[in-house]
This record gives sequence, C-alpha cells and structure tokens, in this order.
Amino acid sequence: MNKRRIGRAALDVTEIGFGGASVGGLYRSCPREAAMETLQTAWDAGIRYFDTAPFYGFGLSERRMGDFLRDKPRDEYVLSTKVGRLLRPVPDSEIPDHGYVDPLPFAVDYDYSYDAIMRSVEFSYARLGLNRIDILFVHDIGVYTHGVEKTKVHFRQLMESGLKALDELKSAGAIAAYGLGVNEVQICLDVMRQAPLDCNLLAGRYSLLDRSAEAELLALSEKQGTSLVIGGVFNSGILATGPVAGANFDYGPASADILARVAGMQRVAEAKGIPLPAAALAFPLRSPAVAAILLGTAAPASLTRNLDLLSMAVPDSVFADFEPFTIR
Repeated sequence: MNKRRIGRAALDVTEIGFGGASVGGLYRSCPREAAMETLQTAWDAGIRYFDTAPFYGFGLSERRMGDFLRDKPRDEYVLSTKVGRLLRPVPDSEIPDHGYVDPLPFAVDYDYSYDAIMRSVEFSYARLGLNRIDILFVHDIGVYTHGVEKTKVHFRQLMESGLKALDELKSAGAIAAYGLGVNEVQICLDVMRQAPLDCNLLAGRYSLLDRSAEAELLALSEKQGTSLVIGGVFNSGILATGPVAGANFDYGPASADILARVAGMQRVAEAKGIPLPAAALAFPLRSPAVAAILLGTAAPASLTRNLDLLSMAVPDSVFADFEPFTIR
C-alpha cells in the first residue's frame, strides 16, 4: 500500500488508515471477536496506520487495538491516539451516553493542560499495553464540542501549557508528531496561526460533500508543511448509502437540504458510471496536503468493500461535476 509523509516528521503512513471508533462500540455493539477480525482484515490488506482514542468506548478501543498490535513488528506500523479527555471510573449507573454501546465504566473530563496531557499519555500506554505512540492528536478542542465560552478556556489551556507538553514529548523522542483531532476547520486555523503542527486529523470537513477545508486550511497546511489525515469521508454515512430514508450526516439524521445535495451527487455518479462511495473515497487523496484517509468499521466485509472501491479508477475530471452540490 502506498505511503505518504507526515508533515516534516520522519514518519510515513499508509495512505489508508484504520479508524478505531467502531471497534470501541460507536453506535452499535462490537464484540471483541469482531474487533479482532476486522483489525486483522485491515492488516492483511496492507493497512499499517491505526488511529484510536481514550474516548472511543471509554478506553475499549485502545485496549483492543493494543491487544491486536502487541505481537506485530513495531517498526511496521504507525499508531496515533489522542489527548484532551481524562477517564474517571464511575458506577455503571453513571456511565455517560456519548453514542458508545457497552463502553467501559468511565466518565470523561476535559483537560488540555500540560499535566493532563502528560497523564493522558501515561494512561494510554497502560490501556494499549504498548511502549510507543507515534502521533498524538489533541481531541475535540473547539466550538463544535464545547461551545464558545468553554472553548476559550480550553484554547488557553492548550496554548499556555498543553502544546509545551506535546513539544517536550516530541523533543524527547516519545512521539514523532502531533496536532489536532477535530471536526471543524476554524480551530485548526486558530492554532496553526500561533504554533506549528505536524498534522491534523480532520473529520467530515474535506469530503466530496463538505469542502469547508478548501477555503483556507488546505493552502495553510501546504504552506506550513502540516499534513491532514481525513476522517469521516462518508460524512457519517450518507455518501456511502446515498440519500435514502434514515441517512445520516454529521452524526445525525440528514436534513432535506443535505438529502437533496446528495441526490444530485448520486445522479452525477450514475451518469459517470462511478459508485458514489468510490468518488467519496478518492476525493481527499487528490490533495498533496492529505497524508491519509481513515476507514472506520467493525465489520470485515464493510472494510473489504471500501478497499475494493478504493481500487477503482476515478478520473480527476469528474470531481468538478459534483461541485454544484457541495457545502463550502
């Protein structure tokens, strides 16, 4: 599988990565056997970049991914996890509902300070059962998650002390790269205008449908040598399913406007003889700023289907025909 460089770091990732939210039980239960089988399918297909987070199943995804990777040659894969949330044990009756089915018995506390980031890394080592993490992403810092006022507090924490922790970890060789892991463009711009980042994991904002990143972020990323890892290539599912009843967009039911936009895209894809999800998968990898896209699933058949779609040739010329239906 092709590899691409992460920013200016001495780190290459396969251009297809595996996203670990689903093996942590996002939206539906994921038995351990299914998680291991899906991860093995990814490995057998040549995927060597794996992304997880403490938030995914409240530690469940990290535990499973660490269990899977533990006997793999360490220099053959790249692992990223996230900081910004600390897990706190709670009674079963107090486990919060963040969309994870059968998560571990923890609640989540947000903290982007120096001390919290250092603690988060130590906790991740323990859950993973591994002694090296390659990339750290600052998870869900921004208005999308916290609202305006709390974002000001968290942003100040990160800029005043959190980035110092990440820089120390990189300088010491504990990690090779760091950046943000978010669902919004603006917070990437805000941080990058004040501090250099190696890479950002951006979910749902550089897709065939939602091209919010094109206005400023792509150019700034290329200028600064900051790579993008793209998650949410199907925008929560609608670019995979098409505009069907019950289709999801941006973690919830698609609006009438979104359904109409995707219906237009579906017509374009059919006219070109290209499956819409194949175009969605191919779109982000066209940019030189993009190092990888993430595929997240807990079903081996789903992963194999998407990898088959990625092998299809999608002419670059067709993407202009989708533009009238995009969000910018």
